[in-house]
Amino acid sequence: MLVKDIVSEDVVYVSVPGTREKALEIIVKENVSVVPVVKEGTNKLVGILTRSDLITNPDEEQIAMLMTRDLVTAELDEPIEEVAKKMVENNVRRVPVVKGEDLAGIVTAFDIVSLALTKMDIKDPVENYMIKSVPTAWDQTPLNVAFFNMSLFGLKSLIGLNNEGKMSGILTETDFIAESEVISETTEHNSTVGTEGDKWSWDSTSVLLIEKNKLKFTKKVIRDVASDKVTTANAKTKVSVCAEKMKSLNVEQLPVIGIEGDLIGLVRASDLIKALI
Repeated sequence: MLVKDIVSEDVVYVSVPGTREKALEIIVKENVSVVPVVKEGTNKLVGILTRSDLITNPDEEQIAMLMTRDLVTAELDEPIEEVAKKMVENNVRRVPVVKGEDLAGIVTAFDIVSLALTKMDIKDPVENYMIKSVPTAWDQTPLNVAFFNMSLFGLKSLIGLNNEGKMSGILTETDFIAESEVISETTEHNSTVGTEGDKWSWDSTSVLLIEKNKLKFTKKVIRDVASDKVTTANAKTKVSVCAEKMKSLNVEQLPVIGIEGDLIGLVRASDLIKALI
């Protein structure tokens, strides 16, 4: 199967020059997590911008400074196995598709899972591909603390646990964005300087005001926001069956449970595509 068989050609994109506000507006409106960036007035691909770029760089306003310029791309006639390999090796979930220098579409790990893996009979169990180090937090944890916890793992989701330590819900990066805003905060820094060699001189105090943007979350806790209808995969679930489940639910990750129903890992679309390599 080739990229042209699964590529999304109706691509939501932004252009440079452009602002954070405009990019965020498009990302929220179109419910996407990444947008290719083209040069204004052309279709020339110059970068890619993700929700994570916006979250981790609240001080930067210009798309040109936020976007990734070192691009991993694919071509329409490229085998999907090669694209899956690029995604895994570069730790990316979405790859712009180009025709020459121009943007021709985009292909995602979820596209490969839902449009390719579902048509293959891959009998490997998901336990061979899942990640075992998963961010979890008590479901009464404030969102700002939960987000910090998730960020330490470098992942896009977090599992909520109830008082018994059982899984009670799942939060994604999208949920966190919906419950946050970028605010400006000014801090005051004082420094005192005396005149060297003059014991009678007055010390002078300089005041430096630093304005910095930060992400502010609502005062909700995990339980208020997390989806409590969590579909899981069993450790022995076949890759193709798991792919079907992701496709039917339109989700990019599933918690994995063991024989006794306890959380033992997380499998993402970007993990399942490793079955093609």
